[in-house]
Amino acid sequence: MSSVSVAAIDLGASSGRVMVGDVGPGRLDLRAVARFANEPVLLQDGLHWDPLELYRHALDGLWTAVSQSPDGLGSVAVDSWAVDYALLRGDRMLGVPFHYRDGRTARGVERIHARVSPAELYARNGLQFLPFNTIYQLAADEIGDADRLLLVPDLIGFWLTGRMVTETTNASTTGLLDPRTGAWDLDLVAQAGLPASILTDLVGPGDTIGTVSAHVGERIGAPHLAVTAVGSHDTASAVVGVPMQTDDAAYISCGTWGLVGVELDAPVVTEEARAANFTNEGGVDGRTRFLTNVMGTWLISETLRQWERDGDAVDLVEILRVAADVSGPVTVFDVQDPRFMAPGDMPARVREWCAEHGAAAPADRAMLMRSIVESIAQAFADALEAAERLSGRTIRVVHVVGGGSQNRLLCQATADRSGRPVLAGPVEATALGNVLVQARSLGAVGGTLEEMRALIAATHELASFSPR
Repeated sequence: MSSVSVAAIDLGASSGRVMVGDVGPGRLDLRAVARFANEPVLLQDGLHWDPLELYRHALDGLWTAVSQSPDGLGSVAVDSWAVDYALLRGDRMLGVPFHYRDGRTARGVERIHARVSPAELYARNGLQFLPFNTIYQLAADEIGDADRLLLVPDLIGFWLTGRMVTETTNASTTGLLDPRTGAWDLDLVAQAGLPASILTDLVGPGDTIGTVSAHVGERIGAPHLAVTAVGSHDTASAVVGVPMQTDDAAYISCGTWGLVGVELDAPVVTEEARAANFTNEGGVDGRTRFLTNVMGTWLISETLRQWERDGDAVDLVEILRVAADVSGPVTVFDVQDPRFMAPGDMPARVREWCAEHGAAAPADRAMLMRSIVESIAQAFADALEAAERLSGRTIRVVHVVGGGSQNRLLCQATADRSGRPVLAGPVEATALGNVLVQARSLGAVGGTLEEMRALIAATHELASFSPR
């Protein structure tokens, strides 16, 4: 096996990045060549994304990646958050894609559940109930004369190559895919009152989507760069990047959301799993990501933004340091309460929750931050217990990856509240998973997920937290 360099366009719900991975026998190096914000845009009709701005940043990052790779890039791949999409007519995007936190989705839930009961829906698609799942968003939208739907990473892939496809791991989050066969459930699509004609052909991680279009190649200085499909749902790539070494490991991909679960060979589509709001999403190599969404560092970042809006910005590292010194009990609140979903004044919402539940509201900012961290950790611990019970998989160690792995207070609180050791890192698990799937398709790494994860474990140092 020889070494190869590849680029990963990794788009998160609050920021994006273009990373270059240099991969070969015993080698896995990752460097960022571009980082940029991904901020929602509030228009008259609701909350939207700005995919054109993301695409511009991605092209700038690819130009830098090419210019800094004297031996050339083997390929590029895109991953992003799930469920959101653009509608197209021909090659033209119709309107600006909505943000999953936009409130319009409630009417979509009503319309779908009038056609398909929640129990039947779960039996068919295996997805936890989230009001912003693609199936609900589509029911809330006016599809009109659109003839194609492209999820966010597939939209970027189309703009790069001119080819419209849907990658399977992200397709599994739409609610329109059969988790057993990995194919579109066309009967469910019809039952939901949606046109099957808007769906595109499916591709899997490792498949080649195409090469960049002529104008893209000229723009980035690489006229024949291949565009490869990876786990285009960022959590699918993140799970590839979890250095799990045993079958008794669980993962928490911790960023805006905390995705808490285990990797299985087959979906768990039971009424008990539905009641616990666990989902069965597609993973790389046909694995199932059996997990649940827990509110993650969104609560922390929105709290910091509110303090900034109040004219008194607070440094995250400093407030976490002060919060760690808080002695005595703090209020643990339900981070899954719907009031914490939308952007806004999180400190006020926490106080509101405490008033409604007869709990002591945090007295100052340090206590508030400690309360938020402990509450997230408790939700993680509860989700781990549920994952163990529902899957039948014993969990003895927990891997925390993503941006939240840098939050030592949160990692320690998760170990304490779950009673399990936590291994934190790597931070860039999503980009690593993206890079490794590309490298495997180019023959630069071994063929199994286990071999790829062993390479991560050998090349990246993890922080360890023991329960106290």
